[in-house]
Amino acid sequence: MRVDLFDFELPAERIALRPARPRDAARMLLVRGGGILEDRGVRDLPAILREGDVLVFNDTRVIPAQLEGRRGEARVGATLHKRIDLRRWQAFVRNARRLRTGDIVEFPAGVTAIAEDQLPDGSWTFRFEGDEPVELLLERAGRMPLPPYIAGKRETDEADRSDYQTMFAREKGAVAAPTAALHFTPELVEALDKAGVGHETLTLHVGAGTFLPVKAEETQDHRMHAEWGRIDPVTADRLNAARAGGGRIVSVGTTSLRLLESAVDDDGIIRPFEGDTSIFITPGYRFRAIDGLMTNFHLPRSTLFMLVSALMGLDTMQTAYSHAVVGEYRFYSYGDASLLLPGS
Repeated sequence: MRVDLFDFELPAERIALRPARPRDAARMLLVRGGGILEDRGVRDLPAILREGDVLVFNDTRVIPAQLEGRRGEARVGATLHKRIDLRRWQAFVRNARRLRTGDIVEFPAGVTAIAEDQLPDGSWTFRFEGDEPVELLLERAGRMPLPPYIAGKRETDEADRSDYQTMFAREKGAVAAPTAALHFTPELVEALDKAGVGHETLTLHVGAGTFLPVKAEETQDHRMHAEWGRIDPVTADRLNAARAGGGRIVSVGTTSLRLLESAVDDDGIIRPFEGDTSIFITPGYRFRAIDGLMTNFHLPRSTLFMLVSALMGLDTMQTAYSHAVVGEYRFYSYGDASLLLPGS
């Protein structure tokens, strides 16, 4: 499909620079099958979902993966996006033309890394020096990697250390938050439990590639960056049992959805999974693992807007996003939510 089919107009003032407070006070656009739209709030979830439904969250934890350093007199910016091993990471690099293989880059707080080699996509492999775990080095030297559409409008600050983590964040390794889950609070989860709506967690370490624009003119020419994920056998069994009992599997966020769809077989059975996925979902895709999706509002021409269009239909999502713009919904990572239920 042509990428320009997924374009739309978005006024800059619709981009949220801070999250709603409290988190579950955010608005939520409910989109049902057939293009039925309802203006709701995140706190309406217990009334909208049914007993036996299961929400699936991503428990990845965002690390301070954005670094500013120097190679000699040259400034070098690095955003880590994928772990290779205990000391090496792949990174997108600003001012990469100043780097050569073997260069030492000095970051704040005495953190140094060697630029080992440049990859075909233009990113670099960095090997961090020393004996301390890289995660500890990043806590000293790094900043939270806010999306460029936020970071370009304001400075990252201490509030982002907590604002850009979900209440489920446990497994360190993401460089972008699974933002749909930012809306959840312990009080909301308790209300969902009382309504008979269950929840499960899986892990997908979100990479910075999620923010890269689609430069190809046709969707089939775009290549996704791989991200590492895991679904353990117990979680897979519980999800399959819930679905067999008539419950719906509702993914909270596109990251959870992409991992579930990577792990499912042709018969709709979710299998345990551990490894990389680069699944790219566009209209025409047959969903097998999920029955619904809660997600924020995405960028024009992005792979994520293509994904929601695959789930609900492009015309429906264009209409829904136009409604959200006119209705002054807040967009992107710190913005409001949508709940997409194609079968209802």
